[in-house]
Amino acid sequence: MHASVAAVQFQPRKGEIEANLDRMAEIFGQLADEGLPDLIVFPEASTTGYFLEGAVYELARSAGEYAEALQQRWRSAVSGARSADVVIGFYERDAGTVYNSALYVTLGGERPAIRHVHRKLFLPTYGVFDEQRFVTRGRRIGVFETSHFPSAILICEDVWHSICPTIAALKGAQVMIVPSASPGRGISGPEIETITQWRNTLQGAASEHGVYAVYAGLVGFEGGKGFTGTSMIVAPDGRIVAAGQRFEECVVRATMDSDAINVARARLPFIGDLHDVLPDLLLDEELPVPRGGHLAR
Repeated sequence: MHASVAAVQFQPRKGEIEANLDRMAEIFGQLADEGLPDLIVFPEASTTGYFLEGAVYELARSAGEYAEALQQRWRSAVSGARSADVVIGFYERDAGTVYNSALYVTLGGERPAIRHVHRKLFLPTYGVFDEQRFVTRGRRIGVFETSHFPSAILICEDVWHSICPTIAALKGAQVMIVPSASPGRGISGPEIETITQWRNTLQGAASEHGVYAVYAGLVGFEGGKGFTGTSMIVAPDGRIVAAGQRFEECVVRATMDSDAINVARARLPFIGDLHDVLPDLLLDEELPVPRGGHLAR
């Protein structure tokens, strides 16, 4: 099985949802003219910008509202009955609670089909970040079926905690989608430190678990903080097969191949080994017990 993917390095207008959706429509049209990919991935907070603080409450929308808005833009930009899967980052309102979320939706059919909504688990509150003051964290990692590969979404810091890609792979994910809004911080030799860290993190997660990693990074400046972009697509053996430039809008394209997943997992059968060992790990009495509960048995 093959599937084409485009990671869109995107610069939103802060707080201007309609303008950002219109810009996404332009990108849909450009991609359709060049050869429509099966999957289009936009960054974290691509509909509003990232550093909103208290404005998240007035700018948050439901996943359903965004699915309908994207479907309208799709029909205006893409001719014929062509369809594709699209991932966007947005601030989600659900039952009065606000989350930093990512929506996976299939566009182009009679109705938009929501496949999954992931709510960011790890909300940073260090350095320039103060997310947990304004949004509620998610509670689980979901693996969901698409027309191509079983997939999981991990938003930005989620993937820095190695247990998250492991859980996604154990649940059957073959593609790990990572929308991100990462400001550049620190200098490590000739490049920004966070760029090096992202490259190492994504390559390690992909090669350890035999999955494709699709990383879409925000660009632009908000409050003097510059998002690096550096979007990339990493193969299941850890090779970077496509990468974008720093700080500028661009589209990073590649083809994902099920044979590459099978070969990587045969060479390094870590997931199979973990399935065998996991019951013993979960029964380890020295593991810390979560507050208010017990480790799953």
